[in-house]
Amino acid sequence: MLDVDHLKTWVGRSETHTERLHGFPSNALAATLNRDDAPYDEGVMLPHLWHWLHFLPIFKLSDAGYDGHAALGGFLPPVPLPRRMWAGSRFTFHHPLHIGDDVTKTSTVQSVDHKQGRSGDLVFVTVGHELANAAGTAISEQHDIVYRDRPDATAPQPKPAQAPNQSDFSRYIEPDSVLLFRYSALTFNGHRIHYDQPFCTGTEGYGGLVVHGPLLATLMMDLLRRHTDAWVDTFEFRAMAPVFDTDNFTVHGAQVDARTYQLWIARDDGALAMQGQATIKDR
Repeated sequence: MLDVDHLKTWVGRSETHTERLHGFPSNALAATLNRDDAPYDEGVMLPHLWHWLHFLPIFKLSDAGYDGHAALGGFLPPVPLPRRMWAGSRFTFHHPLHIGDDVTKTSTVQSVDHKQGRSGDLVFVTVGHELANAAGTAISEQHDIVYRDRPDATAPQPKPAQAPNQSDFSRYIEPDSVLLFRYSALTFNGHRIHYDQPFCTGTEGYGGLVVHGPLLATLMMDLLRRHTDAWVDTFEFRAMAPVFDTDNFTVHGAQVDARTYQLWIARDDGALAMQGQATIKDR
Protein backbone atom coordinates (compact mmCIF):
# COMPACT_ATOMS: atom_id res chain seq x y z
CA MET A 1 0.00 0.00 0.00
CA LEU A 2 1.22 3.48 -0.87
CA ASP A 3 1.42 5.57 2.32
CA VAL A 4 2.40 8.96 0.92
CA ASP A 5 2.33 10.70 4.30
CA HIS A 6 4.88 8.20 5.61
CA LEU A 7 7.08 8.70 2.55
CA LYS A 8 6.97 12.47 3.08
CA THR A 9 8.65 12.02 6.48
CA TRP A 10 11.88 11.46 4.49
CA VAL A 11 11.83 15.10 3.34
CA GLY A 12 14.76 16.90 4.95
CA ARG A 13 16.87 13.78 5.45
CA SER A 14 20.47 14.46 4.59
CA GLU A 15 23.75 12.63 4.20
CA THR A 16 27.31 13.88 3.67
CA HIS A 17 30.36 12.17 2.18
CA THR A 18 33.87 13.36 1.42
CA GLU A 19 36.03 11.88 -1.32
CA ARG A 20 39.27 12.67 -3.11
CA LEU A 21 38.80 12.77 -6.88
CA HIS A 22 41.13 10.23 -8.49
CA GLY A 23 41.88 10.11 -12.20
CA PHE A 24 41.09 6.49 -13.07
CA PRO A 25 37.30 6.88 -13.57
CA SER A 26 37.77 9.88 -15.86
CA ASN A 27 40.47 8.12 -17.90
CA ALA A 28 38.17 5.11 -18.24
CA LEU A 29 35.14 7.20 -19.24
CA ALA A 30 37.20 9.13 -21.79
CA ALA A 31 38.15 5.81 -23.39
CA THR A 32 34.54 4.63 -23.26
CA LEU A 33 33.37 7.79 -25.07
CA ASN A 34 36.15 7.42 -27.68
CA ARG A 35 37.79 10.67 -26.63
CA ASP A 36 41.47 11.48 -27.20
CA ASP A 37 41.90 13.43 -23.97
CA ALA A 38 45.22 13.93 -22.26
CA PRO A 39 45.52 11.82 -19.09
CA TYR A 40 43.40 12.96 -16.17
CA ASP A 41 46.30 13.55 -13.84
CA GLU A 42 46.44 15.63 -10.66
CA GLY A 43 45.11 19.13 -11.26
CA VAL A 44 43.23 18.41 -14.49
CA MET A 45 39.69 19.83 -14.60
CA LEU A 46 36.82 17.36 -14.27
CA PRO A 47 34.45 17.63 -17.26
CA HIS A 48 30.83 18.55 -16.60
CA LEU A 49 28.72 15.66 -15.24
CA TRP A 50 31.76 13.45 -14.71
CA HIS A 51 31.28 13.96 -10.97
CA TRP A 52 28.76 11.13 -11.39
CA LEU A 53 31.78 8.80 -11.47
CA HIS A 54 32.38 9.62 -7.80
CA PHE A 55 30.41 9.30 -4.54
CA LEU A 56 28.99 6.00 -5.72
CA PRO A 57 26.29 4.27 -3.64
CA ILE A 58 28.19 1.20 -2.42
CA PHE A 59 26.18 -1.44 -0.60
CA LYS A 60 26.60 -5.13 0.15
CA LEU A 61 25.37 -7.57 -2.48
CA SER A 62 23.07 -9.09 0.13
CA ASP A 63 21.36 -5.68 0.43
CA ALA A 64 20.43 -5.56 -3.27
CA GLY A 65 16.83 -5.86 -4.34
CA TYR A 66 15.49 -8.17 -7.05
CA ASP A 67 16.44 -5.67 -9.77
CA GLY A 68 20.00 -5.02 -8.57
CA HIS A 69 19.20 -1.67 -6.97
CA ALA A 70 19.70 -1.19 -3.25
CA ALA A 71 16.68 -2.53 -1.36
CA LEU A 72 14.07 -0.01 -0.24
CA GLY A 73 14.74 2.24 2.72
CA GLY A 74 17.79 4.05 3.99
CA PHE A 75 18.46 7.54 2.70
CA LEU A 76 15.77 7.45 -0.03
CA PRO A 77 12.14 6.84 0.97
CA PRO A 78 10.96 3.21 0.62
CA VAL A 79 8.55 3.79 -2.26
CA PRO A 80 6.79 0.41 -2.81
CA LEU A 81 6.65 0.68 -6.61
CA PRO A 82 8.87 -1.64 -8.67
CA ARG A 83 10.28 0.71 -11.30
CA ARG A 84 12.68 3.52 -10.38
CA MET A 85 14.03 5.82 -13.07
CA TRP A 86 16.14 8.95 -13.34
CA ALA A 87 13.61 11.46 -14.68
CA GLY A 88 15.89 14.49 -15.02
CA SER A 89 18.23 16.92 -13.30
CA ARG A 90 19.06 20.62 -13.08
CA PHE A 91 22.59 21.91 -12.46
CA THR A 92 24.43 25.11 -11.68
CA PHE A 93 28.21 24.87 -12.16
CA HIS A 94 29.80 27.52 -9.96
CA HIS A 95 33.48 26.68 -10.54
CA PRO A 96 35.54 23.67 -11.65
CA LEU A 97 36.47 20.55 -9.74
CA HIS A 98 39.91 19.06 -10.40
CA ILE A 99 41.48 15.65 -10.10
CA GLY A 100 43.09 15.52 -6.67
CA ASP A 101 40.49 17.77 -5.02
CA ASP A 102 38.99 16.74 -1.71
CA VAL A 103 35.26 17.17 -2.33
CA THR A 104 32.34 17.02 0.09
CA LYS A 105 28.93 16.04 -1.24
CA THR A 106 25.82 16.82 0.80
CA SER A 107 22.56 15.25 -0.37
CA THR A 108 19.11 16.19 0.95
CA VAL A 109 15.65 14.84 0.14
CA GLN A 110 13.80 17.98 -0.93
CA SER A 111 10.35 16.71 -1.87
CA VAL A 112 8.14 13.64 -2.25
CA ASP A 113 5.06 14.01 -4.47
CA HIS A 114 2.36 11.54 -5.52
CA LYS A 115 0.55 11.76 -8.85
CA GLN A 116 -1.84 9.55 -10.76
CA GLY A 117 -0.69 8.78 -14.29
CA ARG A 118 -2.09 6.74 -17.15
CA SER A 119 -0.08 3.76 -15.92
CA GLY A 120 -1.18 4.15 -12.27
CA ASP A 121 0.58 5.59 -9.24
CA LEU A 122 3.63 7.79 -9.75
CA VAL A 123 5.86 9.02 -6.95
CA PHE A 124 8.39 11.78 -7.66
CA VAL A 125 11.31 12.27 -5.29
CA THR A 126 13.63 15.25 -5.70
CA VAL A 127 17.06 15.13 -4.09
CA GLY A 128 19.37 18.14 -3.87
CA HIS A 129 23.13 17.65 -4.07
CA GLU A 130 25.84 20.18 -3.23
CA LEU A 131 29.46 19.39 -4.10
CA ALA A 132 32.11 21.61 -2.55
CA ASN A 133 35.90 21.76 -2.67
CA ALA A 134 38.30 24.12 -0.90
CA ALA A 135 36.98 27.05 -2.98
CA GLY A 136 33.37 26.46 -1.86
CA THR A 137 30.32 25.04 -3.61
CA ALA A 138 31.27 23.89 -7.11
CA ILE A 139 28.09 22.12 -8.27
CA SER A 140 24.46 22.47 -7.21
CA GLU A 141 22.18 19.73 -8.54
CA GLN A 142 18.53 18.82 -8.24
CA HIS A 143 17.91 15.19 -9.17
CA ASP A 144 14.38 13.99 -9.98
CA ILE A 145 13.57 10.30 -9.46
CA VAL A 146 10.26 8.76 -10.55
CA TYR A 147 8.83 5.54 -9.16
CA ARG A 148 6.01 3.74 -10.95
CA ASP A 149 4.30 0.40 -11.33
CA ARG A 150 4.95 -1.93 -14.23
CA PRO A 151 2.81 -0.89 -17.19
CA ASP A 152 -0.10 -3.04 -18.29
CA ALA A 153 1.23 -5.11 -21.17
CA THR A 154 -2.21 -5.10 -22.80
CA ALA A 155 -2.66 -1.32 -22.62
CA PRO A 156 -1.79 0.79 -25.67
CA GLN A 157 1.58 2.47 -25.30
CA PRO A 158 1.64 6.27 -25.59
CA LYS A 159 3.32 7.52 -28.73
CA PRO A 160 6.50 9.46 -27.87
CA ALA A 161 6.96 13.02 -29.07
CA GLN A 162 8.97 13.51 -32.24
CA ALA A 163 12.43 15.07 -32.03
CA PRO A 164 13.29 18.26 -33.93
CA ASN A 165 14.54 17.46 -37.42
CA GLN A 166 17.18 20.18 -37.68
CA SER A 167 20.25 20.89 -35.55
CA ASP A 168 23.52 22.79 -35.81
CA PHE A 169 25.78 19.88 -34.83
CA SER A 170 25.27 16.23 -34.00
CA ARG A 171 26.89 12.88 -33.32
CA TYR A 172 25.58 9.43 -34.25
CA ILE A 173 25.80 6.72 -31.58
CA GLU A 174 25.46 2.97 -32.02
CA PRO A 175 24.94 1.64 -28.48
CA ASP A 176 25.75 -1.93 -27.53
CA SER A 177 26.00 -4.05 -24.42
CA VAL A 178 29.71 -3.26 -24.01
CA LEU A 179 29.03 0.48 -23.76
CA LEU A 180 26.26 -0.14 -21.23
CA PHE A 181 28.40 -2.56 -19.23
CA ARG A 182 31.30 -0.11 -19.06
CA TYR A 183 29.09 2.74 -17.86
CA SER A 184 27.39 0.48 -15.30
CA ALA A 185 30.79 -0.59 -14.00
CA LEU A 186 32.14 2.97 -13.85
CA THR A 187 29.10 4.16 -11.87
CA PHE A 188 28.72 0.96 -9.77
CA ASN A 189 25.19 0.67 -11.13
CA GLY A 190 23.84 -2.83 -10.52
CA HIS A 191 20.42 -2.17 -12.07
CA ARG A 192 19.81 -5.26 -14.20
CA ILE A 193 17.93 -3.43 -16.96
CA HIS A 194 21.30 -2.21 -18.26
CA TYR A 195 23.08 -5.57 -18.64
CA ASP A 196 20.74 -8.54 -18.01
CA GLN A 197 18.76 -8.94 -21.22
CA PRO A 198 16.50 -11.85 -20.14
CA PHE A 199 15.52 -9.90 -17.03
CA CYS A 200 15.12 -6.67 -18.96
CA THR A 201 12.96 -8.03 -21.78
CA GLY A 202 11.25 -10.89 -19.96
CA THR A 203 10.64 -9.73 -16.39
CA GLU A 204 10.51 -5.97 -17.01
CA GLY A 205 9.03 -6.05 -20.52
CA TYR A 206 11.44 -3.59 -22.16
CA GLY A 207 12.39 -3.79 -25.83
CA GLY A 208 16.07 -4.32 -25.07
CA LEU A 209 18.77 -3.29 -22.62
CA VAL A 210 18.02 0.23 -21.40
CA VAL A 211 20.62 2.93 -22.05
CA HIS A 212 21.27 4.79 -18.80
CA GLY A 213 19.65 8.21 -18.51
CA PRO A 214 22.84 9.71 -17.01
CA LEU A 215 24.85 8.28 -19.90
CA LEU A 216 22.53 10.00 -22.39
CA ALA A 217 22.88 13.27 -20.47
CA THR A 218 26.67 12.82 -20.40
CA LEU A 219 26.66 12.30 -24.16
CA MET A 220 24.72 15.55 -24.63
CA MET A 221 27.28 17.47 -22.57
CA ASP A 222 30.09 15.65 -24.35
CA LEU A 223 28.68 16.80 -27.69
CA LEU A 224 28.59 20.40 -26.48
CA ARG A 225 32.17 20.06 -25.24
CA ARG A 226 33.24 18.84 -28.69
CA HIS A 227 31.58 21.96 -30.16
CA THR A 228 32.79 24.68 -27.76
CA ASP A 229 35.28 25.03 -24.93
CA ALA A 230 33.19 27.72 -23.19
CA TRP A 231 32.35 27.18 -19.53
CA VAL A 232 28.86 25.75 -18.95
CA ASP A 233 27.01 27.73 -16.28
CA THR A 234 23.79 25.73 -16.13
CA PHE A 235 22.40 22.55 -17.59
CA GLU A 236 19.10 20.76 -17.27
CA PHE A 237 17.67 17.68 -18.90
CA ARG A 238 14.51 15.61 -18.90
CA ALA A 239 14.06 11.99 -19.98
CA MET A 240 11.24 11.66 -22.51
CA ALA A 241 11.35 8.07 -23.86
CA PRO A 242 13.61 5.05 -23.33
CA VAL A 243 16.54 4.18 -25.56
CA PHE A 244 17.50 0.53 -25.97
CA ASP A 245 20.69 -1.14 -27.11
CA THR A 246 18.73 -2.13 -30.23
CA ASP A 247 18.13 1.58 -31.03
CA ASN A 248 20.79 3.69 -32.67
CA PHE A 249 20.39 7.33 -31.77
CA THR A 250 21.74 10.77 -32.54
CA VAL A 251 22.84 13.46 -30.08
CA HIS A 252 21.93 16.93 -31.33
CA GLY A 253 22.73 20.52 -30.45
CA ALA A 254 21.37 23.84 -31.65
CA GLN A 255 22.50 27.32 -30.63
CA VAL A 256 19.56 29.50 -29.56
CA ASP A 257 21.48 32.68 -28.75
CA ALA A 258 24.96 33.75 -27.66
CA ARG A 259 24.70 31.87 -24.37
CA THR A 260 22.04 29.19 -24.84
CA TYR A 261 22.09 25.77 -26.50
CA GLN A 262 19.26 23.30 -26.90
CA LEU A 263 20.43 19.67 -26.70
CA TRP A 264 18.48 16.51 -27.38
CA ILE A 265 18.61 12.78 -28.11
CA ALA A 266 16.70 11.48 -31.14
CA ARG A 267 16.14 7.76 -31.67
CA ASP A 268 16.39 6.31 -35.15
CA ASP A 269 12.58 6.13 -35.29
CA GLY A 270 12.46 9.91 -34.76
CA ALA A 271 11.28 9.77 -31.13
CA LEU A 272 12.54 12.40 -28.71
CA ALA A 273 14.33 10.41 -26.01
CA MET A 274 15.83 13.24 -23.95
CA GLN A 275 15.82 17.02 -24.11
CA GLY A 276 18.05 19.53 -22.37
CA GLN A 277 19.32 23.07 -22.31
CA ALA A 278 22.71 24.54 -21.40
CA THR A 279 23.90 28.10 -20.87
CA ILE A 280 27.54 29.05 -21.35
CA LYS A 281 29.95 31.88 -20.75
CA ASP A 282 33.45 32.59 -21.96
CA ARG A 283 36.10 31.73 -19.40
